[in-house]
Amino acid sequence: MVAYRAGAPILAGQFLSEVDRLARSLPPCRHVLNACTDRYHFAVGLAAALTSGRITLLPSSQAPEMLRQLREFAPDAICLTDEDDGTALPCVRYPRGSASQNADSAAPQIDEAQLLAYVFTSGSTGTPLPYRKSFGPLIRCVREEARRLDLGGGARWAILATVPPQHMFGLESSVLLTLGNGHALCAERPFYPADIAAALEPLPRPRALVTTPVHLRALASSGVALPAVDLVLCSTAPLPRQLAVETERRLQTRLLEIYGSTETGMIAMRRPTQSAEWRLWPGVSLAPEGETSRAQGGHIEQPTLLADVLEMTGSDTFLLHGRVSDLVNIAGRRSSLAHLTHQLNSIPGVEDGAFFHTEEPTDSHTGVARVAACVVAPNLDAAQLLEALRQRIDAVFLPRPLLFVAQLPRNGTGKLPLAALRALTAQSKSPTPV
Repeated sequence: MVAYRAGAPILAGQFLSEVDRLARSLPPCRHVLNACTDRYHFAVGLAAALTSGRITLLPSSQAPEMLRQLREFAPDAICLTDEDDGTALPCVRYPRGSASQNADSAAPQIDEAQLLAYVFTSGSTGTPLPYRKSFGPLIRCVREEARRLDLGGGARWAILATVPPQHMFGLESSVLLTLGNGHALCAERPFYPADIAAALEPLPRPRALVTTPVHLRALASSGVALPAVDLVLCSTAPLPRQLAVETERRLQTRLLEIYGSTETGMIAMRRPTQSAEWRLWPGVSLAPEGETSRAQGGHIEQPTLLADVLEMTGSDTFLLHGRVSDLVNIAGRRSSLAHLTHQLNSIPGVEDGAFFHTEEPTDSHTGVARVAACVVAPNLDAAQLLEALRQRIDAVFLPRPLLFVAQLPRNGTGKLPLAALRALTAQSKSPTPV
């Protein structure tokens, strides 16, 4: 058993046959952008690329500007998709229908040093930064995850996820966790509470839900009755303890939280209802560097300066004291104010501009924080500017409100005090809706 679709099982022989069929149908290339939205299709595509010696590309978004820069990194890249809408890259459609099952299919043997993927983040300059993800370190990482989640004992877990498989948390905890430990992923990616409940209902137990604080808030306030869940695993943003308590009480489950990043993958875990401390993965260490820390060792292939303020409480435990001020994390998508501001100021006709955090969330139902922007662009209107931004950033980061001003309230050193930017928002009588 490797997967479920609408509660129906997909066996290993079927999976391996489809991996083989897809691997044979890929055109000559070294790099594959896996854009499949169906989690089973994504897993087949990931395995097909791996077994045929190709490298999967997982950019932080599929905005046109990101894809342009991706082509510079890997000119031979093709896009594997299971949707009708393609991208600017040459596309290969995921094959329709099931492959004929080969009873003699055997699990392939993969060299642990083989490069599985490049995952990308966007730096403040707007240039995608690639991070290597090799097969062996990733599998060791998810096997440690399974041990800490207590997924052993011979039980075969069904794991449903609301996060996309292209996200580092989704890749590790909804795809590799299952394939690397003998559990089963679910093809669906439900978003709304009723859809999550419907996707959980036909799954056999034990079953787990891999999700985010945004989805947990929506579940808590929806009133939708959920089937029993044996484990909830949460990540992508700090989880308020009260929401963790409410989730465990309402679902009669245990909730564990992952700490990590695109650059490092998961590096620590905690049960927030029992402790505020995070415990590091074996071999991973944190070295203080200014107000933050550098993570290295263990499965981390490139030592990484973290974007959070951490306090070590033991040799392998720490407390998280908050994010560096300009990080932006909306619905599992991660960026930075510096990157968004760079993209805004790169638009022809923009003389000056800045993104900033709004004071309060605009969506009281989900608690999702928004970002706002002020811009000096006398020859552009809101529609033109927003369309240009859509070409450069994910839509979740479009500013609300977007304010046109004669000049930004810079101080004597050229900096933009947050209070001054928020004052402009408060004074605006007609913020531009998105």
